[in-house]
Amino acid sequence: MTHDLNNWTARERPPYTAVEGRYVTLVPIVDDTYFDDLWNAFTVEGSDVVWSYLLDGPFAEKSAFLDYARHLYLGKDPMFHALIDAQDGKAKGVASLMRINPEHGSIEVGHICYGLELQRRPATTEAFYLFGKRVFEELGYRRFEWKCNNLNEPSKRAAIRFGYVPEGVHRQAMIAKGKNRDTAWFSILDSEWPGLKNAFEQWLSPDNFDSQGQQNKRLEEFRN
Repeated sequence: MTHDLNNWTARERPPYTAVEGRYVTLVPIVDDTYFDDLWNAFTVEGSDVVWSYLLDGPFAEKSAFLDYARHLYLGKDPMFHALIDAQDGKAKGVASLMRINPEHGSIEVGHICYGLELQRRPATTEAFYLFGKRVFEELGYRRFEWKCNNLNEPSKRAAIRFGYVPEGVHRQAMIAKGKNRDTAWFSILDSEWPGLKNAFEQWLSPDNFDSQGQQNKRLEEFRN
């Protein structure tokens, strides 16, 4: 951890350029190009669950989703990215860089919504790895945050799996869909990223998957 920050200077905001990986590409959303893909991804049978802990959704009508997407996905902060599946070139989820604070080098990943076809695949892990590379290596930020509803156990497990450090719970932080939301906080610091990056790259290697696409070693094992 760097204690002497007298020479610290504000960092740049994230650029509107794509970040390409082996399994997925992150593309900043600047228009409605991917909205039809996302509607299709979010309306696969059983997909209502992906909206459980988000502030809006699910949407019964495509027009309602499109209104929502135009309102939310086209802003500068949160800065939404479409997750483009390398298998077929379709957008199958979104995630954003948000609460962007260049002055202090802090940024959060949030509004994560992955279609069912993208979940439990290497693409979702690679997406976070690509965000981490942009945040820490390309932009030089100091802190990468993750926050979620404290009842959202899958999200908290994902944060821990990715190497985030729990920082506690903000009680009664929000009202979401007519219910109280306590918010769990997690973070990764720039000093922690190199070790995490190494583990991600080993896990994402094709050598870590068998012929059925099943992992040989868990991500956590590479960190240990």
